Amino acid sequence: EGAAAAHKAAKPQDQGWAWMVLFAAVLLQGMTLGFPSCIGVFFTDLQHEFQASNSQTSWFPSIMVAVLHGGGPLCSILVKRFGCRFAVMLGGLLSSVGMVSSSFCKSISQLYLTAGLITGLGSCFSFQAGVTVLGYYFVRWRTLANAIASTGVSLGFTLWPLLSQYLLDEMGWRNTFLIFGGILLNCCVCGAIMRPVQFASGSLPQSPKPGEEPGRRPEEAQLSNGASSPHPELQQQSRRTACFQVLQKYLAFDIFCQNKGYRIYTIGVAWTMMGFALPHVYLVPYAIQNGVEERRAALLISIMGFINIFIRPFTGLLSGHRVFTGRRIYLFSLAALLCGLSNFICVISADFSVLITYCILFSLAMSGIGALTFQVLMDVVEMERFSSALGLFTILESITLLIGPPLTGLLVDITSDFHYVFYNSSFFLISAALFMGLSFCTLEKQNKLKETSKAPLDNPSRYQYSEISTQPRPEGQPSPAVVHITSI
Repeated sequence: EGAAAAHKAAKPQDQGWAWMVLFAAVLLQGMTLGFPSCIGVFFTDLQHEFQASNSQTSWFPSIMVAVLHGGGPLCSILVKRFGCRFAVMLGGLLSSVGMVSSSFCKSISQLYLTAGLITGLGSCFSFQAGVTVLGYYFVRWRTLANAIASTGVSLGFTLWPLLSQYLLDEMGWRNTFLIFGGILLNCCVCGAIMRPVQFASGSLPQSPKPGEEPGRRPEEAQLSNGASSPHPELQQQSRRTACFQVLQKYLAFDIFCQNKGYRIYTIGVAWTMMGFALPHVYLVPYAIQNGVEERRAALLISIMGFINIFIRPFTGLLSGHRVFTGRRIYLFSLAALLCGLSNFICVISADFSVLITYCILFSLAMSGIGALTFQVLMDVVEMERFSSALGLFTILESITLLIGPPLTGLLVDITSDFHYVFYNSSFFLISAALFMGLSFCTLEKQNKLKETSKAPLDNPSRYQYSEISTQPRPEGQPSPAVVHITSI
């Protein structure tokens, strides 16, 4: 009975309160990842208010999105130290403070700090900790839970632009930002719902003790505290070792150097993001410049979000089918290619009906990118090192998200032609899609040739077995199981 009780305590997932946590995760993703979609609505007003160029104004959403994606390693440390609930609630507080402070800004550069850095960092904490907690609450239905949670992003894409345009017309951008601060404070309510999961003793690794950094062994913590090393040189060496281990834990440079698949995919996605974010920032200003009414222009982004509500979960569940195992990278490349090709529709005409057609096609392809980004990463990296690989992945992705819109805005300022937004977006998306697709195809062929050359000619068996040592083992040491290594 005691064992049964412990087993029950260790598995509170997939039932009861887990579904409330999932509901909170949906709201979190809508309030955090969906929030940058409304920035294009304020683009023209901010330009006029601060007399800023397209490039200067675009730095504000670029910083926000870059920090939202690139703060992953910092969020991981926060979650490891204090738990998911604390990280989500701290993120909600930072997001609120950032937007309230933005309503009092006197220059565009102040917006970079308040709405860009502070709100972006808060959104990062709330979003990534909210996704992490789903892994604790769901096991059997984890794929379904993540698919449902991703609809929050689409809901945010749908509702934020409409709400932004209404509030902007009624009370101006400063009061609107003040109200946004109150809305984002609700991330703290969502965090309060995410109470810690009670696991049985020994079912999870222990949290680091005070004075012990993540990724460090207790012996090294003692060394750095001087408990066993009286020499300052050894203390300095132990600190360097500890720093290296922390970087190794959260920024997996060794995986980047050794794993070709991870290297290709990380570079490809970083290159993709140079063009992927451009339509979200510049589509509304482009439509307004070409005579589309402001309310209708804001509706364009909402159309993208509305379509994603239904398509993104379906794409995520479909790609999880065993037929696509090992082939999701080609689906991702196809989605990026279609995104790039759809941009040429905007170049043909800026008529509202044409722009609606563009939004429908772009959002269909965009749902594939959104649903497959992390699934493909799980395919190319071992799950034991996934969190480390994700840290480096998001940082490189955030760099290109940061510089893409301002560089394109500078080009628009020089040429006074918004068409270059969509030319640039198409170039980056199409070239990245071809790079990833062809590179993985070549890598797959190389792996098959290596396996063929290593296979014995007289016994081409599909399985290889590890040899078991016949040497006597120390008493109490368990006998190793047979390991089957399957060739893919």
